Amino acid sequence: MQDTKMIRNVGIFGHGNCGKTSLAEALLYTAGKINRLGKVDDGSSMMDYEDEEVSRNISISSSFHNYSWKKHDIFLVDTPGDDNFINEALFASHVCDSALFTIGAVLGVKGQTVKFANIVKDKNLPTLIVVNKMDRERADFSKTVAEIKESLPFNPVVIQLPIGAEDDFKGYVDIIKEKGYLFDGNKGTVSETEIPENLIDDVAAYRENLMETVAETDDDLIEKFLEEGELNGEDLEVGLRNGILDGTIAPVCVCAATGNLGTASLLDIINTYMPSPADRTPPSAVHPVSGEPVEVKPSADEPFAALVFKTMADPYAGRLTIFRVFSGTLQGDSFYNSSKKESERFGQLYLLEGKDQKPVDSVVPGMFVAVAKLKETTTGDTLCDAENPAVFENPEPYKPVISFAGSAKKGEEEKVFASITKMLDEDLTLRLTRQTQTKEILLSGVGVVHLDTVGTRIKRKFGVQMELGVPKIPYMETIRSSARVQGKHKKQSGGRGQYGDCWIEISPLPGEGYEFVDKIVGGVIPQQYRPAVDKGIQEAMEKGVLAGYPVIDIKIVLVDGSFHNVDSSEMAFKIAGSLAFKKGAQDAGLVLLEPHMNMEIRVGKDNVGDVMGDLNSRRGKVMGMDSDEKSEIINAQVPQAEIQSYATDLTSMTGGLGTFSIEFSHYEEVPGQIAEKIIAKVKKE
Repeated sequence: MQDTKMIRNVGIFGHGNCGKTSLAEALLYTAGKINRLGKVDDGSSMMDYEDEEVSRNISISSSFHNYSWKKHDIFLVDTPGDDNFINEALFASHVCDSALFTIGAVLGVKGQTVKFANIVKDKNLPTLIVVNKMDRERADFSKTVAEIKESLPFNPVVIQLPIGAEDDFKGYVDIIKEKGYLFDGNKGTVSETEIPENLIDDVAAYRENLMETVAETDDDLIEKFLEEGELNGEDLEVGLRNGILDGTIAPVCVCAATGNLGTASLLDIINTYMPSPADRTPPSAVHPVSGEPVEVKPSADEPFAALVFKTMADPYAGRLTIFRVFSGTLQGDSFYNSSKKESERFGQLYLLEGKDQKPVDSVVPGMFVAVAKLKETTTGDTLCDAENPAVFENPEPYKPVISFAGSAKKGEEEKVFASITKMLDEDLTLRLTRQTQTKEILLSGVGVVHLDTVGTRIKRKFGVQMELGVPKIPYMETIRSSARVQGKHKKQSGGRGQYGDCWIEISPLPGEGYEFVDKIVGGVIPQQYRPAVDKGIQEAMEKGVLAGYPVIDIKIVLVDGSFHNVDSSEMAFKIAGSLAFKKGAQDAGLVLLEPHMNMEIRVGKDNVGDVMGDLNSRRGKVMGMDSDEKSEIINAQVPQAEIQSYATDLTSMTGGLGTFSIEFSHYEEVPGQIAEKIIAKVKKE
């Protein structure tokens, strides 16, 4: 069994189109794990294998693989870089020991880059920055490093300086060893060479910066540096690793993943500088009963403890549960789910290798492992030894910010919504709710692409078509003033007739919903008929008067009426109550109400003006402002009808930097001209 200190657990993070998946492919290829270098652009990648990923040329789900390099076992997780799938990166950061943070040398630092960098930094993951795509046109290493220093929460220190760029990217200078290396074709390997003359001054400057930064990690090193003015290669390696482990240094390397240039050195750097599970503290854990803190030690000799961080729905294999082992070893055929307080039996253990699954007999700390067809276990659960129970903390997923109305072809409704339920297990950012007022089923997520992808996945995996449409706004109606009216239902057409007569007083009841008060004196309406008046009014309220929307916040007082000994009935008084309500609502002045939402919008200082101006154009009210270390926080109330596409619009306004959360606040009267248009549209429909 592999020594825990020889294991590395690495997540590849970064914004979309920076080459994360290509980097994973190149590392696997150079390590000899795969025998061909797959490419994202032509759909031959080992890591992006789902149909939706191939068709869109983006990663949608985190994918997993592993390789061995110089007696070390490395477990990789390749995360998506699109905002729509940012929760995949969030959950991966919670279970990884280190990060390869990838940035394209052409696009450089973008808004999304900052988001993903903050996720990595918030988890204090030891980070290696990889400037990728150095062989592309307009690749600019110096500019990219400057952007990293200016915009990202890392302390970047260059340890590799590229030799050439674009078509002439042919090697790099190792700042620590002060040696040049040229690439050996597309094998990922290099051969030693002299440092080019035009880089000698740059190498000296970068090395001086490296020595100064590394010296600050250790009192002995800083004393030596001050006395001698120099640190040797061994000093730099020790200090650099210490700085990486405590999160104070993020070394910067170079490569061109699609051409497999420079990956062998990255494999060595991962082995040398990235932490093993033994170097990292597992997430906080508590006892499932007492709630007292529980110490989980990252050792193979300790009791077993693992966290389920991903679930995948497969129409053939069933539900695939993926967990990270933090402590102990796992053998046998069962474990204890401390989150559900249930024992679970499992079959074969697997290592995920792209779309393939490799059976394994036992697992140790640092490994990503999968099992199929667990009955009780879901994402976020802790698996452990029943004699040593613990429950790990979980990251809070990003909340949905956009909703669509889901529908299905007649006869397929049950299949579609059963499929969505399975997707909810796989994707914690999805929400399925029923809108009471509009009778629509709402599917909520973090973006249009996110929900569109869910639809295509459901069609591919389960063979059913889900339609997504813009949801209806759940408008309401209410009254402005009071009125006293009669509702009389009288019908005589042979045989027994129908007679119901009631007088009601109708008045506003802001924020209180509905109240019915019986003030009948004597027997002008017999007791058995009075509830029917109430029922008739409530049914009429649901159907609305002005535009068919439910009526809310009214008080009804039943004050008078009359009856017929033979012709009166519950149905007659129910109709009378309905007639009285409709007339009274008209007389009391009906108005249309719309839902207003509380919004918390986080943006950079440069975007505050644009965002606030946009909120004003949406009839929004800014309720206040705040700030933290990372962003300006705008609190606002905005009509729901004005923010149906806000997720997309905010991304456009802020270059992907802005984020927001949303929740229902209250109902408010719709302005007259807008109300007229809504009512006219409803009547036309």
